Amino acid sequence: MLISLFFSLFFNCTVTEKPEFISLENIEVVDSNIETITLSADANFINPNDVGGTLKTDNMKVYINGTEVANFETKNFEVPSNKNFTIPLKVAVATDSIINNKNIGGLLGSLISQRLKVRFKGEIDYKVFGYSSSYSVDKTQNIKVKLSYCKSTKFT
Repeated sequence: MLISLFFSLFFNCTVTEKPEFISLENIEVVDSNIETITLSADANFINPNDVGGTLKTDNMKVYINGTEVANFETKNFEVPSNKNFTIPLKVAVATDSIINNKNIGGLLGSLISQRLKVRFKGEIDYKVFGYSSSYSVDKTQNIKVKLSYCKSTKFT
């Protein structure tokens, strides 16, 4: 009786396919100052299954104006069943990692125009019941950036 109940529940759950990766969107600067630029993006998915699983990035790279400036990973994200969902990706990039001799001209031009070419590239891993799969992500977007400067004056 118990075994038949288990198999009935197990086989009535839909696990026909892995969640579908739709897109990486909304790459934007959420904060910027003289020391760091914080970028965010949304990874959009659809899960048609009755079970969830987990998603995680282990080695997502960020490029600004063609130069790799960050490598980050996210915590496990619990996948909801039968739902459209979004995984937020967020990374802080040190501004001194953007500046080097190869791209100083391009960076100065970008800062004058207040536009940066940002690329997220890597994989998002999906795991459920011992099954695993990966989604390749490679998205480039020109974004607007505005550096804020903190001015402080000390009188002694």
